[in-house]
Amino acid sequence: MNVQAFPTESARSSASAVRRVVIAGGGTAGWMVAALMGKLMGKQLEIRLVESDEIGTVGVGEATIPALHMFHELLGIKEAEFMAATQATFKLGIKFEGWKAPGEDYIHSFGLTGQDHWSAGFQHFWLKGRQRGLAQRYGDYCLELRAAEENRFAHLPQNGMNYAYHLDATRYARYLRGIAEAHGVQRIEGKITEVLRVTPDGDLSALRLGDGALVAGDLFIDCTGFRALLLGETLGVPYEDWTHWLPCDRAVAVQTASVREAPPYTRSIAHPFGWQWRIPLQHRVGNGLVYSSRELSDADAPEVLTRHVEGELLMKPRLLRFIPGQRREVWNRNCIAVGLSSGFIEPLESTSIHLIQRAAIRLMRLFPAGGVREVDRVEFNRQTQDDLEHIRDFIILHYHVTERDDSDLWRHVRTMAVPETLRHRIELFTETARVFRPLDELFAENSWIQVMLGQGISPRHHHPVADLMGDAELQQFLEHIRRQVSQRLATLPPHAAYVERLCAPYRAAA
Repeated sequence: MNVQAFPTESARSSASAVRRVVIAGGGTAGWMVAALMGKLMGKQLEIRLVESDEIGTVGVGEATIPALHMFHELLGIKEAEFMAATQATFKLGIKFEGWKAPGEDYIHSFGLTGQDHWSAGFQHFWLKGRQRGLAQRYGDYCLELRAAEENRFAHLPQNGMNYAYHLDATRYARYLRGIAEAHGVQRIEGKITEVLRVTPDGDLSALRLGDGALVAGDLFIDCTGFRALLLGETLGVPYEDWTHWLPCDRAVAVQTASVREAPPYTRSIAHPFGWQWRIPLQHRVGNGLVYSSRELSDADAPEVLTRHVEGELLMKPRLLRFIPGQRREVWNRNCIAVGLSSGFIEPLESTSIHLIQRAAIRLMRLFPAGGVREVDRVEFNRQTQDDLEHIRDFIILHYHVTERDDSDLWRHVRTMAVPETLRHRIELFTETARVFRPLDELFAENSWIQVMLGQGISPRHHHPVADLMGDAELQQFLEHIRRQVSQRLATLPPHAAYVERLCAPYRAAA
């Protein structure tokens, strides 16, 4: 991503203050930005969102991560009301099936595993215990993982259960629209036919709609999806292609009727040509196939997906083409891209909605009320680049560290050169079992540990602090944690029953 570190005096600010904000596109991205901006600044700004009923949204990003709680708190959302409105279920992690090797599974769960020492993480004590024959599976020391395996869930005191949601993305956008409009955001129905600029190479000035109407603004938010109508097509910001690291460039999605109670986790099932998701909601299941077009044709992909789903199909399979990567800048001139228009990694770790959230919050913190300044653009782009590259490395990890060799896809990702930042993390964990988290990075140490262990890395050494414990003390330490997890697990109700009790009052009120 090209950013200007030291803007010139003439580039430091635009001439006019920002009073009119135009959001191009709805969907999850558009309405998340609109809801947050309306809540915080709706009394100071004229906020208009342009979307067309003729243009469908992608609407397949239905799994989230725990960071969404912060966004909902900022909006004052009541959890049970939101879950009833979006047919949401709880999510405790992702089950990766066949990613290490066919027939071998593991769960990347939310929350913590075991108990850390200030000098070393729990994994060091667990590794010592494994050497001595004193430790159980790494996941046996994590409540969220065990609850996922047992299909159990409950809210616990002091945020004792870390969780996210599976939700209906279309219903979620509709729910957020209600919040946005309640705070003064105006929705304009119309298809954008032209993007106007102040000068041929200047700032954006207005959107022209199909009926000829003009929607003028001082700041434009591009939520037009993969097309990136404003930032890409109009302003010409180039796209950085990451398919050499992430070769999957297609997805086909379909919804099916539920045939069993919804488990509190997402399923990610590896195939020779890519992987498949299953996301259980209250009323249906979201299914998708992410694949490399070099391994599987677009003509065959829908049939392959429908062979691997359960329940009646509720729609025709929908094909999506994408290029993994990012825009070189997500804020250029007076336009900011949010969502798919800013870039797309792939949905493996459910980060798409999180990146929308991060962009919306970042915009509020750097909002250019007094005029667009180059220093704000530089900082916004720098922070966005850091977020995307950290997530990119974590996704590449799943592909690169594997024993699969049943297709050209898996043989390529096993042997490819990875970013230096990821190579260092892998070598550090392999040699020392250490994981360090850069400031403000999304995925915490336990996420990296679970995936690296799950994908088959066995660290060669552990921290010497674990050697200070004798066998009896170490066994007692490990067993105490495992027993606490088992005891708490036994008190949790079935996930589906808990969701039904939570949402029932809001269904009755509706």
